[in-house]
Amino acid sequence: MRTYHDEEWGVPLHDDARLFELLTLEGAQAGLSWLTILKRRPGYVKAFKKFNPRAVAAFSADDVERLLGDVDIIRHRGKIESTINNAGAVLALQKQGSSLDELLWSFVDNKPLQRDWAHEPNVPASTREATLMSKELKRRGFRFVGPTTCYSLMQAAGLVNDHSPKCFRYAEIRQLG
Repeated sequence: MRTYHDEEWGVPLHDDARLFELLTLEGAQAGLSWLTILKRRPGYVKAFKKFNPRAVAAFSADDVERLLGDVDIIRHRGKIESTINNAGAVLALQKQGSSLDELLWSFVDNKPLQRDWAHEPNVPASTREATLMSKELKRRGFRFVGPTTCYSLMQAAGLVNDHSPKCFRYAEIRQLG
């Protein structure tokens, strides 16, 4: 967890495959600990073809059954099927001349939100932006993208800087925005 926090969490990310990966992992985390997901991340990378949306969108019912037996990922039919579905939704965005990156970052005007820790000392489970993101993703056919999942994605992908001001990463991440 320390390596993930110190090197990855909160760093602004603008790559569709990596954003698709985080969206998948955040959805898989629902009801589980983040540590459980991080431990299985290499299995997810392998099982979902390095999160190549085109490859994942082509998965069949046989692939779903195979993945349900894969001990290196969370074997939950809904989460597996949502990953395949979401890959297709990413491709639909790209076909329309957009991207997952463009869509997600539009909810923060393409600039990471900086938390006002003096007025909001507690990190919320969701925000107005995450709720709007969730609604738009669902409208576009994405699944397992509730407001809490979207806010976790925003934190992980650097759309919001939720590091504590006492954390050494807070100022570093703030300068990346």
